[in-house]
Amino acid sequence: MMRLCVPGLRLFLWSALLHSVAPRGARDRPRQCDPPQSQGDMNSFLWTVRRPPPLPPAYLFGTIHVPYTRVWDFIPDASKRAFRGSPNVFFELDLTDPLTISKLTSCQLLPHGGSLQSLLPRDLYRRLKRHLDYVKHMMPSWMTADQRGRGLYADYLFNAIAGNWERKRPVWVMLMVNSLTEWDVRSRGTPVLDLYLAQEAERMGKRTGAVERVEEQCHPLNGLNFSQSGDKGSLG
Repeated sequence: MMRLCVPGLRLFLWSALLHSVAPRGARDRPRQCDPPQSQGDMNSFLWTVRRPPPLPPAYLFGTIHVPYTRVWDFIPDASKRAFRGSPNVFFELDLTDPLTISKLTSCQLLPHGGSLQSLLPRDLYRRLKRHLDYVKHMMPSWMTADQRGRGLYADYLFNAIAGNWERKRPVWVMLMVNSLTEWDVRSRGTPVLDLYLAQEAERMGKRTGAVERVEEQCHPLNGLNFSQSGDKGSLG
């Protein structure tokens, strides 16, 4: 937490890089919450770290890795004011940096040119391939008119999500499959909350940065053994 003591740092956003893993049926559609009746009914997800004067306070804000449009109306004014009033905003990772995205992509691959087919049991590999073929077939019907109007095509979207899957580590393939639902596909093209805030911070001329390296995100997941990577019975 020493990183919070940098002079001028006023807002620090903590987010989950990956989608949380939910039971298969739970991700078919979003859970709807009752709309808050007032600002007092909202959880700010905002913590204040007070520092000796004349240093301004720093803020910790917990974000969630879902399209920002699903949660923006549920974020109270206090959190939005803290964001707007902070000249410096530091995120977990800089998701606006192409080098960060490139490193995230590379860290998911098996070492030494390995293939997933050589790791998975034959039956599981066939079920996985069959499921991905099904998703690719269904994706044109899952996409929205708005997505097509913005130039997103089913083949491009499938390759963006599942491209090179045969070379990925099992844990990343599990997370990929978990995000290949109709609802998630229909949400593609809308930035997740942390990325949206990063884009807004840049647009407003704020100083931005990251407090973690890609390796600190990837190595813990890549260190999981095969039995820890997921339930072998999760594919239909």
